[in-house]
Amino acid sequence: MKKNLTYIIFAMLVSGFLFTSCQESTKNETADPRNSNQITREEVITAQQNWRNAIVRIGESYSSGGDYVSLASQVVDSLYGYDEGVVLFAPTKASELQFRLKKEEALSYFVGGIIPEDKGFALNPWSNVRFENAGMILNDNQALVMGNYWFTDAKTGEDVKVAYTFCFFKDANGKLRINVHHSSLPYKQAH
Repeated sequence: MKKNLTYIIFAMLVSGFLFTSCQESTKNETADPRNSNQITREEVITAQQNWRNAIVRIGESYSSGGDYVSLASQVVDSLYGYDEGVVLFAPTKASELQFRLKKEEALSYFVGGIIPEDKGFALNPWSNVRFENAGMILNDNQALVMGNYWFTDAKTGEDVKVAYTFCFFKDANGKLRINVHHSSLPYKQAH
């Protein structure tokens, strides 16, 4: 019952945000040049590239015997807004603890740790992550982007397709941070 309630609350929060963003934003991928705090499409693309590079670097550090846990902690601090407020993170391969509302839980997902089901998603390792945005809503200091990303397995060269929704906000220093991250494997219908 508690998991269902958590899911319902999460869905309501995301739905409310999406509804508000869609209502307020008629510009979609075009920033208002008069608003210096407005997030631009280029800033979102750069933030996605930073996320991609970080996932690849964590796996490389793990594979070469580096301090991948410290690196991952720095990545979560740098890219996510846990120090700024609430972050709604629903990672791809999470079922026992579907929602990671604390930094330690997000870190566990990426490199293993406090949650038993976590095997370290970023430790796969991945040689590349390719984003394909289906759409983007830019609304003042928030940006919502949805699409698919493909993770290229560094060992096999095979791609894994994952659907995502990210919400970015600008912090006090003008840096984009993630406060909503939802990933899921595409639905496969049983035969």
